[in-house]
Amino acid sequence: MFLNRMVFRSLSRQLRRRILIAVSVGLSTCVCVAMLGVVFDVGDKLNAELSTYGSNIVVQPKSDAVISDLYSSGGADSGDDTAAATGSESTDPTAFMKESDVQKIKTIFWAYNITDFAPTLNMHADVSSVCRDDSQKSSCSKSSGSDSVAIVGTWFAKTLNLDTGESTVAGVRNMRSWWKVTGRWASDKTTATSGVESSEAMVGTTLAQQLNVQVGGSITLHKFGREQHVRVVGIFQSGDSDDSSIYMPSAAAEKLNDTANSVDRIEVKALTTPENALAKKAAKNPAALSQEEWETWYCTAYPSSIAYQIEEVIPGSVAKQVRQVAALQGDVLKKTQAVMILMTVLSLISAAIAVANLMAAAIAERSSEFALLKAIGASDGAVIRMILLETGVVSLVGALVGTGLGSGAAQLIGHVVFGAGISMRPMVFVLVFVLLAATILLASLSAIRSILGLRPAEVLHGR
Repeated sequence: MFLNRMVFRSLSRQLRRRILIAVSVGLSTCVCVAMLGVVFDVGDKLNAELSTYGSNIVVQPKSDAVISDLYSSGGADSGDDTAAATGSESTDPTAFMKESDVQKIKTIFWAYNITDFAPTLNMHADVSSVCRDDSQKSSCSKSSGSDSVAIVGTWFAKTLNLDTGESTVAGVRNMRSWWKVTGRWASDKTTATSGVESSEAMVGTTLAQQLNVQVGGSITLHKFGREQHVRVVGIFQSGDSDDSSIYMPSAAAEKLNDTANSVDRIEVKALTTPENALAKKAAKNPAALSQEEWETWYCTAYPSSIAYQIEEVIPGSVAKQVRQVAALQGDVLKKTQAVMILMTVLSLISAAIAVANLMAAAIAERSSEFALLKAIGASDGAVIRMILLETGVVSLVGALVGTGLGSGAAQLIGHVVFGAGISMRPMVFVLVFVLLAATILLASLSAIRSILGLRPAEVLHGR
């Protein structure tokens, strides 16, 4: 009780120094909470931000994947993912996966990390006629039949009713968010008018110029005697080989290609954890892992573990990560976290220096008080406890204020940089208070040493 009364009485003195200590600790706490809060949540935010630029996992039929590995043609690891995905290769696929199996991707262990996916059927067909504008019959012209164009049958925004009772929307509409679209996105429905089936389609800017077609026009495609009429509802600019393709509903493409319920590629966009040594080892050969390693890898959202689980639910498939996207996500995440951790360390060092200097100045001014206490019987330990308790109370006030400011700063960073709030984990506050306690104790070492070296007789006699 006596010690507590002395501490609270001393807090009213040297008020300026007490405020400076509280401000120093508060600013450091603010920076630490904000930076560490973002560090612990930045992984999902960065992955979500980077995943807007396309898929990071590609699924192929097993036979195509073997050929890709042998000849490095259009494989997911070769970097030519876009060209293969859009059907820009000269030959049509001969191996397929079942379109009805695609929705099983949302039944794997990491289903909630799969943010979007879309199957594609890549093929070629001939253009038999083009109408620049369906409202003007004079704009229609016949083709010589030699104009072969790349076709991509896919889902635009298809609603899936899963076996789990849940529903989800999947398709390229969200996976191609960088496309500049004139008109609107196509739908997945196929309609029949006067006995003629037609579907909506989107045409790349390069191909639209070649065919002289615009939004509101139509294209008639044929392949081996089969014919498909599509209405152009959108013209898109992708900046890659997609600009020379026609995107249409998968059902219409399958009918034109005479390959019902068949797709040759599935693009998957997933939130993943950056790879480490375990993930790289598993990517080479999961069977080489020990039981403990396998369980850790399988239950962590590595690109390779998600790909492995996709292979489990889609028969005859091989799932591969797009190495460039995965590497970019990992590099950006590591660099961002390193910068924020460095700022946290620097703020703690600054707080330690400020607190140490302020405590040294305060003890120098109060040397007579401490000498008198020691002269009347107070031990070094008692005086040190009083100093630490005073500093701890002032620091706690500053830390509590800084915690509130830091939480607000973290939310501001989240909304400005990522367009979403930061989820503040309890671990952040525990870690910050532990680091601050250690920092203040280290800063107090010089004050403790000066008290231990204090000789009451010399100080009281003014020597």
